[in-house]
Amino acid sequence: MQHDNSKNDSFNDDDLSKTALKRHSAEMHDLGVKLVKMGNNTIKQLPLDDELLSNIKLAKKIENKREGFRRQLQFLAKLLRQRDVAPILAALDEIENRTLYQAAHFHKLEQWRDRILSQGDDAIQAFIDEYPHADRQQLRQFTRQAQKEEQQNKPPAAARALFKYIRSVAE
Repeated sequence: MQHDNSKNDSFNDDDLSKTALKRHSAEMHDLGVKLVKMGNNTIKQLPLDDELLSNIKLAKKIENKREGFRRQLQFLAKLLRQRDVAPILAALDEIENRTLYQAAHFHKLEQWRDRILSQGDDAIQAFIDEYPHADRQQLRQFTRQAQKEEQQNKPPAAARALFKYIRSVAE
């Protein structure tokens, strides 16, 4: 029975070409470099065994020693090649995309604030349709205050308060 290695993370020397082995080796080296450059709090979130963790810490410690660091990265890549790295890659992807999700969510809330300030009651109704537990009176009050502050060329304190309220309702 023949296995499809393109879907499998375990690599055997017999099943792959020399080029594919080199490519996989380079990918594991890059992953090792990425792990070494990460902060300690991020590394704690990854599913790493004790051997990998101790070798990553050692690589961080000897980062200023050129040849020792290079050899440690090679060893780290070797350790990664011997393991199933799919859980590590999935955890890294989740960590990296969490930031993107948070930024998108923040921009959505800013758009709600801008829409409410520019469109008034229609936008407030649309917001309440999406977030039924929002307080219409509170939204109207912040909107009136923000419009008054804008007419008087005052700092946008009410617009900031509106944004904080929108964020609290959305979360």
